[in-house]
Order: sequence, then C-alpha cells, then structure tokens
Amino acid sequence: MSIDFQPTLESIPPPHVVYRFKPLPNSVPVNQTPLNPVSFLLRAASIYPNKLALVHKDVKYPVAYTFAVWAQRIQNLAYAIIEAGIRPGDRVAVIAPNCPLIADAHFGVLAARAVITPINIRLTKPEVDYILEHSGANLVLVDHEFAHLTKGAKARVIVSNDTGRAGDPYEAFLASGRRFGQEKGWEGLEMELDENANASLCYTSGTTGRPKGVISTFRGSYLGAVANVLESRLNEESVYLWILPMFHACGWTFPWANVLSYTTQVTLRTVSIDLIWNHFDNSGITHYCAAPTVQIGIINHPHSHPLGRPLTAVIAGSAPTAHLIGELEKLGIKPVHVYGLTETYGPFTRNYAKKEWMALSHDGRSKLMARQGHSFATADDARVVIHQPDGSLKDVPEDGKTLGEIAVRGNIVMKEYFNDPAATAKAFAGGYFSTGDLAVKFPDRTISIQDRSKDIIISGGENASSLSIEQELANHSHVLEAAVVAKSHPKWGERPAAFIVLNREGQEEWSGQHKEFEEHLKKSLKGKLPGFAIPEWVYVVEDLPKTSTGKIQKNRLRQIVAENVKSKL
Repeated sequence: MSIDFQPTLESIPPPHVVYRFKPLPNSVPVNQTPLNPVSFLLRAASIYPNKLALVHKDVKYPVAYTFAVWAQRIQNLAYAIIEAGIRPGDRVAVIAPNCPLIADAHFGVLAARAVITPINIRLTKPEVDYILEHSGANLVLVDHEFAHLTKGAKARVIVSNDTGRAGDPYEAFLASGRRFGQEKGWEGLEMELDENANASLCYTSGTTGRPKGVISTFRGSYLGAVANVLESRLNEESVYLWILPMFHACGWTFPWANVLSYTTQVTLRTVSIDLIWNHFDNSGITHYCAAPTVQIGIINHPHSHPLGRPLTAVIAGSAPTAHLIGELEKLGIKPVHVYGLTETYGPFTRNYAKKEWMALSHDGRSKLMARQGHSFATADDARVVIHQPDGSLKDVPEDGKTLGEIAVRGNIVMKEYFNDPAATAKAFAGGYFSTGDLAVKFPDRTISIQDRSKDIIISGGENASSLSIEQELANHSHVLEAAVVAKSHPKWGERPAAFIVLNREGQEEWSGQHKEFEEHLKKSLKGKLPGFAIPEWVYVVEDLPKTSTGKIQKNRLRQIVAENVKSKL
C-alpha cells in the first residue's frame, strides 16, 4: 500500500522524542495509573515508530502515516485544541466520514482532556443543530463535504479539506498547535487523572424522539478496546478496513483497539462494495466491522469470490441471519458475531464457536452462530430478566423459551445520559442497564435475541418474534433481505407484514408475479413457523429504509403499513 506522499513539516517528530505524558503528581500511588486509551498510541509509536498506522487511499489526495508521524500530528491537535480555549471536560464535536480527521480526533481530543462528540454525517441540518446545542460543543472539527451542517454554529469551526497538505485549514490548525506546544512534546500534556471522567459523548439514533447523548469514560473506552482486541484477535500483522463509521458509538472503540494491537488502518470515506472488494483483493485486509446489510452487499456483489487467506468480519448493528453467516463462511470470511448498543461502547457480547459444532451440518452450525452468545472478557455477565413489581430483576429459566429483557452492568456500560438524570435513572432501574432487547437464555448460558420490545407482534394473544420470522424468510433462496412489522388485523389484533427485497435470481424468477411470490412464500413457511407468525401480507420492495449505520428503520415500515390501513377505512 505504498503512497507517494510527504507529510507536512509540522508532522515530522523531533529527534529523541519521548512518548510519555507529563509525570503524574505524587498524590497518585505508584501502583496505579489512570486508564486512558491515548496510552495505546504512545506505546505503538514507541515500539513501532516506522510501521504504517493509517492509510487514506481512495481519495484525490491520498495520505499515509507511520505511528511516529501520526503521533506527532495527534500531539499537534491536542495542543491546538488547548490553544483554542478548550478546557478539560469541554465537548469537541467532529463531523466527518472515515478519514484521518476523525481518526486523529479519537486521540487528540482525549489527549487534551476534552470530550469527543462524533456526529452522524447523514443527519439533517436541524438534527445537527440540536446535537451541537444540546452537547454545548465549543469547537467543531468538520470535513469540507459536510461544512454546510455547521453554518450558524455558535462554536468555532475548523474545516478539513482532507488533503494532508500545506494550505489545508486543518493542517494550519495542527501547525498552530505545534507552535503553541513550544516543542514540549507529550511531556507538556497532562494526563487525565480521573479515569472515570467523560471521554466521549455519542448520540443515539433518536428514531422514537430526540436522540439521547451517551456519556462514556476514559476507563470504559480503554477496557472496551482491550476486549475488542481479544475478541477480534487483532495483532501487529492485522490490517483493518474502516467500513463501520467511526462516528457510530466511537467506532465500537476500534479506533483505540486497532492502535493497541499496532494494526494498520485503511479508511474509506464511503461504503462502496466495489472498493471493499478491491481492498480485500489488494490491500491485505484481515479485519473489518459491518452491519448485516453491508455484509449482504459483500456476499451478493458480482465480483464476490472465495478468498485465499483468512479474513475476519465482526458483525453487529442488527442480528445476522443464519443464512448470512453461512454465506460469509463460503467465501472464507470468518464471522465474529457480536451484540451491543451505543450505551455499551458498541459490542459487549460475542458468540463463541465450539469445536463440537463442526460435527453439525452447515445450517445447524450457522443457526447456533446466529445467537448473541456470552459477555465480553471485560463485561459482567449479561442477564435475561423479568422486571418484578418491587423493582427487582428476576432471571428467566435457561430453557431457550422464556422471554425476558437483556440487562447488563459493569466496565463497558455507559456512565449516564448527558444532562438527562430522569432517563438515566429509568435505564438503570434495578441496578442494571435495561437494553430494551427481548431474548431467551439457553442451558449453555448463551443468549439469543428474539426482538426489540417494541417490535414484538401480539397476534391473538400469542407473541410472534419479528426477528425469528425474518431469520426464516432469509433462508429462502430468492430473498436478499427481509423485515417484518406488525399490521393491524380486525380479528387477531395484529398480524405480521413482511417487506421483501429479492435477490438477482428472485427478481428474474418472479418478475411481474409478486402476488404469486407472496402465495409461494407463505406456503414455504408452513411447518417452519406457527400459523400466527406466518406473514399475512408480503410486500416486494426494491430496498428497505435504513439508518446511516445500516439498521432497518422499522418505524418507517410501521408508518407505511399504518397509512395503508387508514387508506382502506
């Protein structure tokens, strides 16, 4: 991945650089050092200064930075942030796609003891305005393509033209930071002494109202990254492709995990399946994270083919189907199925494959791998509980049948909702964080999500899991994607309504015969699903509405079926 690029003069570290913060005060015990993910960068630059750290290739102005050069740029950013008047605990907003700017910010903002506030680039201007106002951000780092989202912002705005070259306003900002630091280096920067101080402020999707700000800490970010290195098997020979947006839950802590493991990172500004396959074939990619919708695009791409070397795909965002897991394996892509939320630093459970599963059929093994599994190494045990009238939590039987809510606590659970004590208290009732995800627990203590609490379909008094229906629909040879929501029914109260995207073969087979496909699909589900769970309505659509992180927007599908019902009244 050689690139003909020369970093700016200010990006070149001085000789005999010391990768260490200002010495800790004597009040800090010798046997304690506050956990801080910035320490991962200092260690990487000290051990592998000349190793390729960050590659930004598929753009007009490609760049590539070694750990030594990148550490200097991040140091410059930290000083520039401090020079801009940002104090410890202040929020620094970042609006950017996957590019060096947002990768820098995950370290530079924390090195300045400020709080990184990454904002979804696909939000509307009013939504961004709300987050900037609610977060109280005093500084905004923004990519040139999204600078319009900061128009009228009260905070100071620094624009990056994503060039890495002199003349770029972001480069000028970094150069100013280098001068302000007066070559004191890392030892001129104070380490955050309180590992439970606010480190990041990430906003939820807000599909049912205003988005909530999730506060995470230095300690939690550190331990989340440690877990992801372990669970994803990252190391100094790994090459990670940035498909997952870094603005989404701070990239599930992978901006820090990749540096802890000395991994080379390759950034993509946009999710292009063409570019993804090009990197798979030519850039030595070993790891990536992506939601199921992106994985579906990868396996169904015209150029998809079995790979001749190991490639690990970390899957989260929504539950993958057994069919998807099986198709990835056929390409030689090892799926690591994880589950989590913004409130848990991204993933906090993983499906741990067992050797005895290899004796099962491909479909049998895939169904087991589709479960959400057990908690991460740095997380407490994930419980499946029923909320009791007295406020306590009661575990469901480990029978794989009894439905309860996933509840978690521990090192990688958020600190709080920003400036929202009522929402925080509600979420933490019973001493655990209630996720809103409904699941069962099996005798081997694995958990398996059945649905979001708002997505359960109650038909004639029976609970139908939309996720279970979707899993079965995805097994059909002509189905590319499926989403199921409840639709009002005069007799049963609710019945499932399925939205189907056909794959290439399905489009050819059922062109102009969607009604016939509906009847065919319902017949194929008999004996596989109980009668009340078989979709009453099937809608063949070109695509499904999704969030910027690939989650299907079921609220929009529910709106569609509701409007359809009203039109018939």
